[in-house]
Amino acid sequence: MKIIKLLFLPVVVLLMSSCSSIQVATDYDSKTDFNQYKTFAFYKKGIDKSAISDLDKKRIMRAIEAELLAKGMTKSSSPDVLVNLYAKSRERVNVDDNFYGGFYYPWYYGVNPITVSQYTEGTLFIDLLDANKKELVWQGIGTGALSSGGSVEQKEALIKEFVEQIMAKYPPESTKK
Repeated sequence: MKIIKLLFLPVVVLLMSSCSSIQVATDYDSKTDFNQYKTFAFYKKGIDKSAISDLDKKRIMRAIEAELLAKGMTKSSSPDVLVNLYAKSRERVNVDDNFYGGFYYPWYYGVNPITVSQYTEGTLFIDLLDANKKELVWQGIGTGALSSGGSVEQKEALIKEFVEQIMAKYPPESTKK
């Protein structure tokens, strides 16, 4: 019985860590020298088109601003980079047959070995555009589970986590000094 518990523990840890993570992907123009970008502003025309609440837009913009300021950039009325954002969400259904590595644990799960869960998955796109050329030079995308309901503080913490993980990839490694 002790061996079974020891085998089961890594599976539980893996599942718990995979449920709460935000997956991040980035893309960028490899010909761009990102060291040239010192100032930024938000691209209001593009942000206004995003179909999320104005409160969430403000939260996301504050989090992005904090990240860019921490990277040594400054906010400017004549910026090097324009920041645009877009967010979307969709309902997801997760069906788990509770077979882990070919093992089934009926005594642990009871009568019904199949579990079904539903959650909302959110995706946040952060685009950086060269202000002079009006061309996309960098895009970060974060995707993860959104918590339903919750307090304002929880919502702000989730948005901050999304933005931090996305902006951790800027500037691209190949262009850092």
